[in-house]
Amino acid sequence: MAEARRAQLNDRTDLSGARALIVEARFYDDIQDALMEGALAELKAASVVYEVITVPGALEIAAAIAIALDAAENKGQPYDAVIALGCVIRGDTIHFEIVSMESSRALMDLAVARQIPLGNGIITVDTEAQAWARARAGELDKGGDAARAALAMLRIKRRLSRT
Repeated sequence: MAEARRAQLNDRTDLSGARALIVEARFYDDIQDALMEGALAELKAASVVYEVITVPGALEIAAAIAIALDAAENKGQPYDAVIALGCVIRGDTIHFEIVSMESSRALMDLAVARQIPLGNGIITVDTEAQAWARARAGELDKGGDAARAALAMLRIKRRLSRT
């Protein structure tokens, strides 16, 4: 397995006042708790205010994000960034491929169409052991990675919007 490499991003664009949305799929509760721990640590370190919406599975994440983005915009309190968290573990059918590919495609479509900084923290793995290695903050910390990705994209958006 290739070793994880995290780029050191030096962009310190101010994120004060930023609002993030986390949409989490609660299919594997314990693994989800670990993903959430990593994501929340990053948001708190950046002093970003956040809200959490819980959905049943990974396929529901993109729809919940779209609904929440519209509702927040209509209230005059738009989200500045979104983080998707979930876990899909391979089973004996093609359901894994469908959920993995379609949830990822839907998130990318949303990020581009809505121009919303989005961190995809839906881990797709063969085994529960792989899920744990990716979810734990002390290991690969994919929840934290998703939050860092969303915040990095938000910094880019804010910096470019000022010029």
